[in-house]
Order: sequence, then C-alpha cells, then structure tokens
Amino acid sequence: MVRHYYATADLDDLEQVEHELEANGITEPQIHVLSEQDGAVETHHLHEVEPVLKQDVVHSTEIGAFVGILVACAVLVIGYLLGLTEGPGGWVPLVFLAIVLLGFCTWEGGFIGIQVPNVNFKRFQGLLHRGRHVFFVDVEQEQEGLLSRVIMSHPRLHAVGTGEATPSWVVHSQDNFKRFMKFMP
Repeated sequence: MVRHYYATADLDDLEQVEHELEANGITEPQIHVLSEQDGAVETHHLHEVEPVLKQDVVHSTEIGAFVGILVACAVLVIGYLLGLTEGPGGWVPLVFLAIVLLGFCTWEGGFIGIQVPNVNFKRFQGLLHRGRHVFFVDVEQEQEGLLSRVIMSHPRLHAVGTGEATPSWVVHSQDNFKRFMKFMP
C-alpha cells in the first residue's frame, strides 16, 4: 500500500471526497484527516487522526525499547565479566535489573514521544499552523486509478507527497472488525 497526502483549507470539499472514495470501495480505515482544528473536522464527520497518533508515541516507544534492550544486554555482559553472577544471588539480581532498565527505557521513549509530533507528520507542521488540513489515503496498487479520478475532480486538493502506508493486513483487520461489530447485538 502507498499513502498519498493532499492539503486543502476546504473541509466541505474533503467531506465530499471522503464520500466519493467510500462509495467506490475505499474503506474508512484507509482515509484520514490531520488537522489542528479538531472541532471543525468532527463537525464535518471526517475520519480524523486519533490524538495519540498525532504524537510520536509508537515510534519513540520502539526506539526506547531498542535502547532498553542494549542497556539490558550491557548490564548482563558487564555483570558476567565482573563476576557478579558468582555471588549468592547468581543471575537473579542482574536479570531483575536488566528487566527494570528495559522497562524504564521503553517507558521513557514513550514519554518523550508524547511531547513531539509524529515523525510521519512533521513535514506538514507548517501547513497545519497556517490553517490547512492534510488529507491522506492509503491505497493498494489497483486503487490508484480510482483515487486519481476522484482527486482530479476536486481542484482545491493539492498533492503534498507520498509515504509509507499502514500495512494492508492491518487495514483489512480493521475492516473485518467493523463488519463483525455491526452484527453484534
């Protein structure tokens, strides 16, 4: 899948674009609007980016976990080289310390991520601060033509790039979950 980004200041137009895309088979989990005007986006019933995903929580947590793994391994190796494993506690204190450090680094990475914009959306901060909205759609190769046709009929949308999309299995899982939930009592 490929993610296509478009910018506009017209939420009415975006609402029409979403309806056209959904009417032609592009599903809700494939469509998102990134904006600093959350109230206006909600009023237009657009699929806005979840607040937690606007921040870099997931990416920073992954980096924190990677750093934590390195620190935990370093603690275990240094403890072994210094002979700390030969004491009465053996490996238990070192393993416990390694687990605590891994957890702390992971938590700290997520905490840092809460404070910064999502790494995938940083390039749009200028547009967002000027009151524009970023509309993005994740499409499979066979949906590219459909997306192009719909976008061409809306001249207020301006292409601002492409990027890595949500994996197709995640999108299909979200679609299946929504269908399942409709049938639940």
